[in-house]
Amino acid sequence: MKVIYYVFLMLCLASMPATASNLPADSLSILKQQADSAYANEKFSQAQQIYLQLATQGESVSVYYNLACTYYRMDSMAKAVLWFERASLLDPSDEDIRFNLAMARSKTIDRIIPRHEMFFVSAWNTLMHSRSVTQWAYGAIIAFVLTLLLVSLYIYSSSVALRKTGFFGAILTLMLCILFNVLALNLRNQNTNKTSAIIMAPAVTVRSTPTQSGTDLFVIHEGTRVEIRDNSMRDWAEIQIADGKVGWIEKTTYETI
Repeated sequence: MKVIYYVFLMLCLASMPATASNLPADSLSILKQQADSAYANEKFSQAQQIYLQLATQGESVSVYYNLACTYYRMDSMAKAVLWFERASLLDPSDEDIRFNLAMARSKTIDRIIPRHEMFFVSAWNTLMHSRSVTQWAYGAIIAFVLTLLLVSLYIYSSSVALRKTGFFGAILTLMLCILFNVLALNLRNQNTNKTSAIIMAPAVTVRSTPTQSGTDLFVIHEGTRVEIRDNSMRDWAEIQIADGKVGWIEKTTYETI
């Protein structure tokens, strides 16, 4: 029973929202309608302000997506990429988000060819990001419930065929439960740690050391995604870009996803 308790505890923690709204639901709904109306009437600056206010109240795929679209229409591609990325974290399976994220990225300056990954690493990351944390958690719960039902079938059935079905089926669904749970927890940890960021400054010189006197290594531009390797210093962070190049940039030049 302790194992069952801890499994459900981990699943519940994995699917908990990160923030809670400070405004009543009715107020949020009204603000959302105002923002949608402003966007429909091409009042993008007004829509952006309201969507941004809504985004501070809690995580929402639709708000993040609409805010990203607003920035896109305002020709602010770095902000558009940032908010499409944040929306994609909440719902990686949404095709509209992926399409519009690709469109926004195509309008940024840098064209970085990602370095080759090991097949199993690439396959694991693709699988992990194919669903949201909540979807993986729900899948794990369903698999766990099926495991209990199949175990019951194995214990209480008088038919040999049904007992075999229950035994092997329970093993399969238990393995799926563990897999889905690992995927949910890994994705949640990745999202919580916020090790990815988008460059916001027009151009950033990446240096060999965390000082202005460090050797210039290369230049990256707004809208480029970077991975944060070392965030321990106050003003500087060590980053890595998709092709594997590493260096130091000032923290004021990016926003974490």
